[in-house]
Amino acid sequence: MLLAWRVSMFFKFLLQLTDKERTRRSNLQFGGILAFVAGAINAGGFLAVQRYTSHMTGIVSSVADDLVVGSIALALAGVVSLAAFIGGAITTTLIISWARRHALRSKYALALLLEAALLLVFGLVGANLKSLASLLVPTAVLLLCFIMGLQNAIVTKISQAEIRTTHMTGVITDLGIELGRLIYWNYSKKANHIQFVKADTDKLFIYATLLGLFFAGGIAGALAFKAMGFSATLPITLLLVAMALPAIALDLRNAANSP
Repeated sequence: MLLAWRVSMFFKFLLQLTDKERTRRSNLQFGGILAFVAGAINAGGFLAVQRYTSHMTGIVSSVADDLVVGSIALALAGVVSLAAFIGGAITTTLIISWARRHALRSKYALALLLEAALLLVFGLVGANLKSLASLLVPTAVLLLCFIMGLQNAIVTKISQAEIRTTHMTGVITDLGIELGRLIYWNYSKKANHIQFVKADTDKLFIYATLLGLFFAGGIAGALAFKAMGFSATLPITLLLVAMALPAIALDLRNAANSP
């Protein structure tokens, strides 16, 4: 009985991570796990293909630089990487919109399952990287860009744009803003004219948590890739599948029971 209760509670925990009914707590839990995943993929991916693929700022800047210096091939490669990231975000939107139209609980879980499948493909591509480096390295980079666009769109949709997980620039900026409010001295001799400044400690906790988990994921991903090579994608894939399956299983059961 105790084991069954624990399994049931674990199932409910996984379900609330991706369920269509959202709470602030479930958004933070979901975003925190995916921040860890993004950090791991980004750091491990860099060791694999010498590219950071979780944010597009550097890629857009490099395209501009390459065009100015006449490196047209590199500029085109950057444009394709950018298109892959956008394609991932588009794919998430299509999946969620389709699932919402069909009243599925798994509208976020389906996109997450696709991310897991693509991450597994990335691992398989990477395992053969040395044999066909000229073909497979660009393929691996595009896969990572697509995966990051896919994941960033999932979290953006699920949290109503409050949480980002694949890049930390906005998170660190918001963290700095709240820290500035926290240390601001509100004292004034003209007490009646004070515009009181107060930090949002809830947001401060969220941003610090996301940053910490992204960093921890980066360390874990780099260590895992260094020790296991592309097999390091397997634990991350299994984590994403575990998060996605409960909602999908319920939709399948409902479909089977419907007349």
